[in-house]
Amino acid sequence: MRDDDFPAQGRRTRGKSRFDDDEPRFLKRSRPAEPVLTDPDPDPDGGGDAWSSWDRAVHGPEPHPAWLVTELAARDTELGVLKTGKEADVHLVRRGVPGTDRSCLLAVKRYRDAQHRLFHRDAGYLEGRRVRRSRENRAMEGRTAFGRQMIAGQWAAAEFAALSRLWEIGAAHGRIAVPYPVQLLGTELMLEFVGDPDEGLAAPRLAQCRPEPDELRDLWEQLVDALVVLARAGHAHGDLSPYNLLVHSGRLVMIDLPQVVDLVANPQGPEFLARDVRVVGAWFAARGLSADDVDPERLTELLLREAGLR
Repeated sequence: MRDDDFPAQGRRTRGKSRFDDDEPRFLKRSRPAEPVLTDPDPDPDGGGDAWSSWDRAVHGPEPHPAWLVTELAARDTELGVLKTGKEADVHLVRRGVPGTDRSCLLAVKRYRDAQHRLFHRDAGYLEGRRVRRSRENRAMEGRTAFGRQMIAGQWAAAEFAALSRLWEIGAAHGRIAVPYPVQLLGTELMLEFVGDPDEGLAAPRLAQCRPEPDELRDLWEQLVDALVVLARAGHAHGDLSPYNLLVHSGRLVMIDLPQVVDLVANPQGPEFLARDVRVVGAWFAARGLSADDVDPERLTELLLREAGLR
């Protein structure tokens, strides 16, 4: 990749953190003032569907994709669970306009409420993230019920912000692929479904794939490009592994970004970055990529330079 692959304003410096919760600048066009800690309305009719919550949510980057259903007359139909986890569950939802052929599949990520344990390793990730009011900061630090709910809202908002910025970069330059972030409402994040919409089958994770040598090398090069994009935006994934990378039609798609780390504001940022590189590098090396191609130390140094930290 070359420096002129991205506009000058996309590069990071050691100035104000781009992951400052008082002014998250990578949501310039659709930034919520603060996460709204409420859940979407339940089904108004007591049946299996609910009205679309589009009009009450924060929306993803414009222009919205042509496949996305934004009509307020749409209904959301729950189709099942795609993934369960300690911090959030991902559900499959079909949003469609009754009486028409307008519909789309969405992956809906719902962070757990304050009664559940949230991010047992969250202290390191939260460094560099602050909210405006000291009472809320104290509640988050003390892990009160209200504080845990605030943390859940921050994870959802952080993932939405990161996906929005990275989707815009990917749309303009093609160097990174992430699901389109459809909307954010409280602790619920709606995303583009990555997979076969006709069958409702999600794209396989990288960990499930057994690529041939040429495909393996191509996927590694895609991954390096994506990591450079993240570094130039001043961020590390924070929990990167073959389990949060999808392979869809030969394209590597990065998912699960709530713990995205600010490399400038977080003093542990370089450590998170180095761990990301080691984990994914080990997977590619174990499947036959040569040591010349997979050199974690060399790649980490490159990414730190791209982030302006070397």
